[in-house]
Amino acid sequence: MSEHWQRLIATSEFPADGKYAVKVGGWHVLVARTDDGWVAISDRCTHQASMLSGGRIRRGAIMCPLHGARFDLASGKCLGGAYRDLRRFPLRVERDMIEVAVPTAPPGMDEIPVTI
Repeated sequence: MSEHWQRLIATSEFPADGKYAVKVGGWHVLVARTDDGWVAISDRCTHQASMLSGGRIRRGAIMCPLHGARFDLASGKCLGGAYRDLRRFPLRVERDMIEVAVPTAPPGMDEIPVTI
């Protein structure tokens, strides 16, 4: 599966809460700022398909606002649960712009979050 890079937001404009959610190329992407830098993950919990962007980030992990599952931002792995790992997207910073690479193919139903 091929990917293409998309410009998202300037690092100087990144939200103070450390999260930026965007839909790009049909993919729901959550960019987070951690102590180690920037990461881009799927904005979809692998348990109940809720959007993770409403969750809190603490100690390098994001908590699902629906049921409390926690995922390590650096690896995408579920912490203390049996849920699938989160999809991670390649991320780079070019001239103050955060860019992510998303697949050229649209996401499947198992990649799309439930929105209410």
